[in-house]
Amino acid sequence: MKIDLNDFRVREGKKVDLRKWRTVVEPFYDSKAHYKELLASHVKEMGELQELLFAHNNYALLVIFQAMDAAGKDSAIKHVMSGVDPQGCQVYSFKHPSAQELEHDFLWRTTCALPERGRIGIFNRSYYEEVLIVRVHPEILKAQNLPQEHHDGDGIWKSRFRSIRDHEYHLHHNGTRIIKFFLHISPEEQKRRLLRRIDNPEKNWKFNAGDLDERKLWKKYMHAYEECLHATSTSASPWYVVPADDKPNARLIISRTILDTLKGLKMAFPKPSASEIEHLKKLRAELS
Repeated sequence: MKIDLNDFRVREGKKVDLRKWRTVVEPFYDSKAHYKELLASHVKEMGELQELLFAHNNYALLVIFQAMDAAGKDSAIKHVMSGVDPQGCQVYSFKHPSAQELEHDFLWRTTCALPERGRIGIFNRSYYEEVLIVRVHPEILKAQNLPQEHHDGDGIWKSRFRSIRDHEYHLHHNGTRIIKFFLHISPEEQKRRLLRRIDNPEKNWKFNAGDLDERKLWKKYMHAYEECLHATSTSASPWYVVPADDKPNARLIISRTILDTLKGLKMAFPKPSASEIEHLKKLRAELS
């Protein structure tokens, strides 16, 4: 079955009601073996395109993952990016900001981690936390020492959405292509995964009691995500709502999206000039 990415892409300016976006869809694979075969082919092709991206050296790719707890961000990154040269890929996971980071604007700490040209950057959570968890937990906003006049209800979120759009527009026009994935998991599936983390001793280390507190705020998070997706999905830097209840299916959607984005870039391996070719011939003669 062909993956139609338009089914998962949030159109620019379109209102988002996550209750209408499915958390599971018909699988794009027939069996576990078929899934592994499909993912392996995606991974292999991605590795080849990453080498071309590095050699061409005009573009960078930034892949952003956002999700509720246990939605599968870490495993998606692990499996989808398994064939990419570690020298050409950088992964950053953004937790609570440090004291130093709080002394800067909310885009500062992630800007410092942006990928260089020729490389793929992955943000496991990102500057979008500033319009998601910070919106659900207003006490975090109070700790950011912002001018009081900017604490004007919903105005701050509109302002931050505008800053993010401008930031991503700037990056796009300087060669950084941005793909954003929201891994859309159902509360029922999240519950099953959290229980597995408790019941399986080998997964105990993954369990965080704080996840249960965040789970109680599900409706607030969904509202924050809906507003965010609507305000910041653009034609240049789109959001994809990935059904995440089926992890293998989610990985195939993610890898297909990254592949199509890389294929859409006008890239080619550098060609040596006539003088460089002659020089290479001379060097070859010396080696021979």
